[in-house]
Amino acid sequence: MKTTCITTLFWPLSMLLLSDESQSSKIEVKCNFTKNNYSLIPTDINKNVTILDLSYNQITLNIIDTRVLQTYFLLTELYLTENNVTMLYNNGFGNLSNLEILNICRNSIHVIEQGAFTGLNKLKQLYLCQNKIFHLNPDVFVPLKNLILLNLQGNFISYFDVPQLFHLELIILYGNPWNCSCSLLNLQNWLNTSNVTLENENITTCTYPDILKFYSIKTVPYNAECYSKFPPPINEDLYNHLQSISNSTFNSSLNNLKNSEHKLGKSWAFLVGVVITVLMTSFLIFAAIKCPVWYNFLLSYNHHRLEEHEAETYEDGFTGNSSSLSQVPDTNSEETIVIFEKLHSFVVDDDGFIEDKYIDTHELHEEN
Repeated sequence: MKTTCITTLFWPLSMLLLSDESQSSKIEVKCNFTKNNYSLIPTDINKNVTILDLSYNQITLNIIDTRVLQTYFLLTELYLTENNVTMLYNNGFGNLSNLEILNICRNSIHVIEQGAFTGLNKLKQLYLCQNKIFHLNPDVFVPLKNLILLNLQGNFISYFDVPQLFHLELIILYGNPWNCSCSLLNLQNWLNTSNVTLENENITTCTYPDILKFYSIKTVPYNAECYSKFPPPINEDLYNHLQSISNSTFNSSLNNLKNSEHKLGKSWAFLVGVVITVLMTSFLIFAAIKCPVWYNFLLSYNHHRLEEHEAETYEDGFTGNSSSLSQVPDTNSEETIVIFEKLHSFVVDDDGFIEDKYIDTHELHEEN
């Protein structure tokens, strides 16, 4: 009985002490440094800060800034709206394990490294609106297991691969040039099958292709080819509606494709024929021009030195011809004299030597 009374007396006192400790641990320390033209995150901020607002400055969130951020490990909310951030580095927020809200809207972010959000296990709201993001690697969001709100409004994103184990409650995607081709079917299936809410669904529309312009990315119809590429379950009513709308268009486009392939084959054959004809004609013209030149060139080198016995034969031949000519009857004396002079011009004086033009006369004179 005494034990029960003591417990009853001390129970309210223990509850009061616990409540005081919990309230002290939840004390919010706010620091507002907006519009101070800071280029770096200040280092003299209270280390117990929980809500830090650095919006409307010139902060780039470089390596020096990331090191300073590691010292503010009690942060639960960080606002960097409208600064000069262009890139989110790996482990840039690695020590902010208590952070729940991160707002980096209205910057010039175009690169987000894969480990940029490592360590943000408690992050619930991520705002990346109005930046210059073209593509997001789905692995970037893997560490954000408690994320429930993602704002990607006003970027240059044309498609988005939903990461696995992505349990968002609210997503904001309008203001991007969505390309509603087959690559966006995965996102559409996720929007229709999960519990996520797409904010401003009516203005989150396709930009490409033109035939699907102004369709909401959540309800845009896809053809059967896209469904064959992506195996996730689909809405049967949507599929039937698609079939009734796009059968004629799909068949006509298929026929046009076949015709274009047939024309393309003929054009290639014609092009090959033209190339072969031009090459053959060029070869014939080249041969017709160059063959006489080559023939004369070879003919000019078709000679050799006259041997001794060839010279004697050459001389005897001319001598025999002269004797035979002298025996021809009924020839005029004048013609005989002319013929004799012509023959005599070919007769070489028999001095025991054979004239050779290749012998150096200077050397012969020295020998004599």
